[in-house]
Amino acid sequence: MSVTGGQDGIEVTRGDAPLIVSVPHSGTDIPDDIAADLNSAWLARKDTDWWVDELYAFAPGLGATVVRTPYSRTVIDVNRDPSGVSLYPGQATTGLCPVTTFDDEALYRDGAEPDEVEIGRRRAHYFAPYHQALAEEIRRLQTGHRHIVLYEAHSIRSRVPRLFDGDLPHFNIGTNDGRSCAAELGAAVADACATTTFTHVVNGRFKGGYTTRHYGQPAQGVHALQMELACRGYLHEPAQPFTPENWPPGFDPGHAQPMRAALTRVLQACIDTVHRMS
Repeated sequence: MSVTGGQDGIEVTRGDAPLIVSVPHSGTDIPDDIAADLNSAWLARKDTDWWVDELYAFAPGLGATVVRTPYSRTVIDVNRDPSGVSLYPGQATTGLCPVTTFDDEALYRDGAEPDEVEIGRRRAHYFAPYHQALAEEIRRLQTGHRHIVLYEAHSIRSRVPRLFDGDLPHFNIGTNDGRSCAAELGAAVADACATTTFTHVVNGRFKGGYTTRHYGQPAQGVHALQMELACRGYLHEPAQPFTPENWPPGFDPGHAQPMRAALTRVLQACIDTVHRMS
């Protein structure tokens, strides 16, 4: 295993197993020039995938490569189509450079929202380096493996009425309706989830974002899937409303252990499945 700072702050931990864990939304860094235009630092970080990097801290021990951006999704969402096309047409979502939270709260002061020039600047400085790092790690691992998995690690509050009804299942597996990975891999991940006490769904509200859809080319040996976790599975998630006083909760390793154990089985299933496919 080797650790590198990557380029432009992108964090890369290299392993030799046929598995990349992408962590696009756990970052909280917001450059000062962007922060100056925001309504609230707390709102700007409200939709962070809180502590996902801590939750998956075991992944390098399995030989996985981990790629993470330290920048907040408010700066730019590296899991959105850079062209601005919606991943879920007709459904509520946020864009490449979000201007609202998941709860439709304004992130920017009136008139300070990023324009096309600013969005282009952010694409060059924050979006492109992340995807360059992913592409480089895919190429590196393909030199030693016929098949590899790109696993997108996400989380979200269990209830976000603007985005979905009711409580989200604990495990939300997205394979772009079966197009981004081999059916054998999708089934293995679902089976690993089914052996736990947690609930799961495949290609429900979340089918996989830009990264899953862009890189998932199973015919070329790159199998991509997204795992969206309901936060209550590993955090002491407060009841509504969420406020600066109760969100985010701290990371409690003891409380997170059952979910971490389940995710260990999920990642091992990814590795074992592509080894069998090779």
